[in-house]
Amino acid sequence: MPKDFSVGDRVEFKKTHPCGGKNWKILRVGMDFKAKCETCERVIMLSRNKFEKSVKKKL
Repeated sequence: MPKDFSVGDRVEFKKTHPCGGKNWKILRVGMDFKAKCETCERVIMLSRNKFEKSVKKKL
């Protein structure tokens, strides 16, 4: 069951980023997701499957 995400949404991941942040802003949605850490501004790309497994909740 795919979850509903859109560009600009803020999400919390299950695991913390090495910088200590858990909150991410979604920059791109599709087969791949691009997200930016709100603490250190690092941008990552994840496949849809990996992204949906990593998200704890929508903020």
